[in-house]
Amino acid sequence: MSLLTNRQERTRFLRFLVVGLIGAVVDFGTFNLLTLLVHVPAIWASVCSFTAAIISNFIWNRFWIYPDSRTKSILRQLVQFAVVNVVGLLIRTPLFATLDPPLRAFFSSSFSSLPLPADVIGHNLALAIAVGVVLIWNFFVNRYWTYNDVSAS
Repeated sequence: MSLLTNRQERTRFLRFLVVGLIGAVVDFGTFNLLTLLVHVPAIWASVCSFTAAIISNFIWNRFWIYPDSRTKSILRQLVQFAVVNVVGLLIRTPLFATLDPPLRAFFSSSFSSLPLPADVIGHNLALAIAVGVVLIWNFFVNRYWTYNDVSAS
């Protein structure tokens, strides 16, 4: 079942990317709302925004990407989806925490006239890298575990 040779799997992956973009809007929007307006520390805002994106993404995955996945109960799929995403959070959080300080420092020291504050750029770039890594993890593990009842043909 290869993404390169199976049209249906490519379609699922492309839909997953669209859902990922929706999730990213939820994620980044929540993250920036919490950090910029509510002044929640970035690491905690990242956890909260990730959780909001998980909820959005599960709904889209269940009803749009894998509508033919109905041999498992919605509760079982939600639990599996949540487990995959919690592992993703365990990947994402230390990655974000590792990348955030040097990226903020880089933008603070290297550029004098940025359109946004260096902290905002550094936070968001660190978050984007972490999101990209977790996106790959989430797609493949969810496809082959959470939604393994869906035919590849």
